Amino acid sequence: MPAAALASDEVRALLDAAVDGVVLTDHLGHIQAFNRAAEELFGYQAPEVLGRNVSMLMSEPDRTTHDGHLARYVATREPRVIGIGRDITARRKDGNVFPAFLSLGVVADAELPRFVGFIRDRTLQHRADDQARRLQERLGHVSRLATVGETVAGIAHELNQPLAAIANFAQASERMLARPDADLGEVREALREITGQALRAGDIIRRLRGLARPPRGPREPADINTLVAELTDLVKSDVVACHVRYRLELAEGLPKVEVHGAQVQQVILNLLHNAIEALKETPDKARELTVRTSHTDDGDVELSVRDTGPGVPVTLIPQLFEPFSSSKPEGTGLGLAISRTIIGQHHGTLSYRANVPTGACFVLRLPSVRGDNP
Repeated sequence: MPAAALASDEVRALLDAAVDGVVLTDHLGHIQAFNRAAEELFGYQAPEVLGRNVSMLMSEPDRTTHDGHLARYVATREPRVIGIGRDITARRKDGNVFPAFLSLGVVADAELPRFVGFIRDRTLQHRADDQARRLQERLGHVSRLATVGETVAGIAHELNQPLAAIANFAQASERMLARPDADLGEVREALREITGQALRAGDIIRRLRGLARPPRGPREPADINTLVAELTDLVKSDVVACHVRYRLELAEGLPKVEVHGAQVQQVILNLLHNAIEALKETPDKARELTVRTSHTDDGDVELSVRDTGPGVPVTLIPQLFEPFSSSKPEGTGLGLAISRTIIGQHHGTLSYRANVPTGACFVLRLPSVRGDNP
């Protein structure tokens, strides 16, 4: 029977009514039916493809391996792709490729199997996904800048200390050198102090720039305790100004985590700023902020940020990580939402639980680098 005569008028009408492209092939992969949506999708008219191998609609590597997959199924009847939708890259008549979603089935009543494929163009979906990803990156950058902005006042205070020390030691050196009997040993010591304080100021600026800069390159193994410790200078002024007792309880021997360090530090810094803001509402003697790291039972790494503030209102907890949800009068409600997205992109989790006996506790969990021996 000619391939073009395979489908009755009724079946042809059903195929042409389908929104998705429909392609029917025999057990050798020869096209036996090609509906109107497939014509629009691939740019071929049905007569151009009937009787030809369906691999003409594929890009590599599927184009090369397709016949082998069909032969294996005919011999074993063991399904691998059949009944399971998957993303593919298809090829149009003009040679352009496009993302598509393929659902593949078998015509059950055929002596030799025939295959029916439903192809949906995913170009618009991929474009929307790319736009959403770029928007997420922009939001993340805005969040980083906001976090840096919240830190600037404290950083200015921290930078004033080494800069003032540099000025003092420089002036002292000038006075000592002006003496007829200048002690060069004292001058050398003062110069060493100037060098040390300049390096300290540069290190603070480097950390601040790292937080503001978008992540580049692949994720790298990092020590979570080091990431936490590097933030100390960035929060020191705030905790001192707010009379907060700041404690680090960092477990030893933790495995490394594979992360963009600056992104994870942004999340931690955001949690710290939130805690400090909450502690402003509590009596001085009860203002405690603790960062704790530990192993989890399944070998991952956990970090918690605990405070003794008023805690999160019960009514807000269900929406806590949703965008634009905030208990702060001037809050944007984006910090926690973006933080959870960042940690999710690292295959981790960010959750909340009440601190005992009072306050809030945010828990960040990250998968460890398997096989890492700390």
